[in-house]
Amino acid sequence: MSHSQEGHPKFLQHHFSDVEQQRESAKLGMWVFLVTEILLFGGLFVFYAIYRAWYPDMFHNAHLALDVAMGTTNTIVLITSSVTIALGIRSIQLDRQKDTIWYLFATLLLAGTFMVIKYFEYMHKIHLGQLPGEWYHFDGIEGNNPHVFFSAYFLMTGLHGIHVLIGMGLITWLIFRTKAGHFSSKYYTHIEMTGLYWHLVDLIWIFLFPLFYLIG
Repeated sequence: MSHSQEGHPKFLQHHFSDVEQQRESAKLGMWVFLVTEILLFGGLFVFYAIYRAWYPDMFHNAHLALDVAMGTTNTIVLITSSVTIALGIRSIQLDRQKDTIWYLFATLLLAGTFMVIKYFEYMHKIHLGQLPGEWYHFDGIEGNNPHVFFSAYFLMTGLHGIHVLIGMGLITWLIFRTKAGHFSSKYYTHIEMTGLYWHLVDLIWIFLFPLFYLIG
């Protein structure tokens, strides 16, 4: 049977009986992957909880060194990006490829904005010496072992930032493939799965923001 024949579209892999089975298999695989990501960050949240319980005053004092305005802005930026990628998925379901491209591009711009703000945050911390572990050399925070707070901060927000960069790469790839006409209302699995990933990235930040920026 030719891949171009009706009933077997070219995007249907040979080991699936139909498009719906292929889509559901992809969704199951993505959810399994997302569970492993939750387990990864879950271990880091436990690490954070233990050390915050050991050094509650120090964590409170150290969090004052963070820029709440920047953190709040980044929270709004990521929440907005979840809306735009959801609108992108809805647009491709309606065969509005041009709208899909614009929504994906908006999501990419918002993700880039998040990373630029995070870059300036990091540079400020590095300049002051508010660094993890043995690289910490800032004297303005009261309490024992303030480097522990910044170790958790850089580890958890840095890992999250890597996930944002990966998402940006995926979204860029989707934009080019959408422009090439690879996606439509009949086949948009890649866009939908990337959307699920992006929502997780957003959700993780929603937990990170209060844990680090709003301790007080």
